Amino acid sequence: MAITDWPAAERPREKLLAKGAAALSDAELLAIFLRTGLPGVSAVDLARQLLSDFGGLRPLLEAERKAFCAGKGLGDAKFVQLQAVRDYLSAQLRHRTREVFCCLFLDSQHRVIAFDELFEGTLNAASVYPREVVQAALARGAAAVILAHNHPSGVSEPSQADIHITGRLKDALALVDVRVLDHLIVGEGAGCSFAERGLL
Repeated sequence: MAITDWPAAERPREKLLAKGAAALSDAELLAIFLRTGLPGVSAVDLARQLLSDFGGLRPLLEAERKAFCAGKGLGDAKFVQLQAVRDYLSAQLRHRTREVFCCLFLDSQHRVIAFDELFEGTLNAASVYPREVVQAALARGAAAVILAHNHPSGVSEPSQADIHITGRLKDALALVDVRVLDHLIVGEGAGCSFAERGLL
């Protein structure tokens, strides 16, 4: 049975809009990203199969291009969507001489709503206030966010302060059903992804 034939309350997209991202399983969230299934296979069933094949959502999202694109219903277009966000944030922040904390706000289908610079600090620190991040997410109508900040020193390793504030932001945003998908630190080279490091 196609997802469009399901009761409205059980369809992943409608469920997300009504109850928030926290109410959905990893398979349902992945199904929204996939948008469509395969002939005779719904997007949710395809998502379940992919999660089983890759061993979970995080290994799927962290997979190298060849392995990712080999997954059923995946391919270069989906891979590029996931990578484009990192490249964009790096281009925005790499050459800043002060530490800047930003949020990329996303809708329920993980499409970009806005990119906002919320806090600017000194050469090696920026004060970040969870209340203001939550207010900005609500004002934008965001369902998810990707956090990002730069290290003007060029060293992208996360500090204990980075890890601590990420946890506080994740908890604060969860109270209003906004998911933190990643926190990226931009420096020289590839930068650091909290999702890839298992820090979220």
